[in-house]
Amino acid sequence: MMTGTMTSMQRTLVTLGHSEPDRVPLFLLCTMHGAKELGFSIREYFSRPEYVVKGQVQLQKKYQGDCYYPFFYAAIEIEAWGGDVIYRDDGPPNAGPPIIRSHEEIESVEPPRVGDCACLSKVTETIRGLSAHSRGEVPIIGVVMSPFSVPVMQMGYEAYIELMYEQPDLFWTLIKKNEQFCADWANAQLEAGATAICYFDPVSSTTSTSPELFRKTGFVIAKRTLAKIKGPTAIHLASGRGLPIIDDLVQTGTAALGTSTLEDLRVVKEACRGRLTVIGNLNGIEMRRWTPAMAEASVKDAIARAGRGGGFILSDNHGEIPSQVPDSVLFAISHAVKKWGVYPLDQVPDEG
Repeated sequence: MMTGTMTSMQRTLVTLGHSEPDRVPLFLLCTMHGAKELGFSIREYFSRPEYVVKGQVQLQKKYQGDCYYPFFYAAIEIEAWGGDVIYRDDGPPNAGPPIIRSHEEIESVEPPRVGDCACLSKVTETIRGLSAHSRGEVPIIGVVMSPFSVPVMQMGYEAYIELMYEQPDLFWTLIKKNEQFCADWANAQLEAGATAICYFDPVSSTTSTSPELFRKTGFVIAKRTLAKIKGPTAIHLASGRGLPIIDDLVQTGTAALGTSTLEDLRVVKEACRGRLTVIGNLNGIEMRRWTPAMAEASVKDAIARAGRGGGFILSDNHGEIPSQVPDSVLFAISHAVKKWGVYPLDQVPDEG
């Protein structure tokens, strides 16, 4: 165990090394809250990199979280492929109509060049701006959609499932194109100054896919894609269950796992101990209705279940906190981590 006050980067690295830092790291993954902070609409906020930089810097300072999160919205990858984005006032921008309207189009569709995409350039510029603020003291978490999960937005869920089962050759053709784009996009973010890449892969979760199918598809894809990413990664199942496939996820070479609120955090931590750092698993949906006392109780419980021995980063379970979560709850989460997350965890009852 290391004592004394650490920077967010030091705290995170010690945790990823499966040792106890000064306190449990807090990754408060707010995206749209930056718009509220600056008084912008969500569309206006994401229109300029300097707005997102300012929003992330202010949010980190305000809530004392341990990372910058330059993630804009998942549909930005569909935007890069030529698709439309639908904005709304109270939630994240969503992908418009499918960009692949028939299975026959898969052969001809080509991945975009990352450097040619204005929407992606806004993200890399944001990362560069945050890197200048961080000066190596605050981790910057880049984001990619996995090649196995992004076809849900490219094609629509039903068409994608049909493709997977009925036309496996075309399925793998699309996957290989997505793998190329995913690795290029991840590496562009790392080159811009991201510390690590969050690989969002909800379709690989056992909520969506059986472990047997995952081992033939999402696992192979993750192992192949992560090997091309030139920096550390975390796999996030975006609220989906992952306990039955933890041994497989370890084999992908990733460093961490974003875990679901649907699973027992203590059991997940034991399964991951010494192999994967656990990230999670506060309920972002319920968080909208929490009182500060409820927030403190949830933080205390999560730390009790997973905090001992390091290898645990407190966060929400989905990878994006809804814009409706009030300041009072975010402050309560931050204060509770400082109260209950200081190592050694003498004040917190052992849930083991």
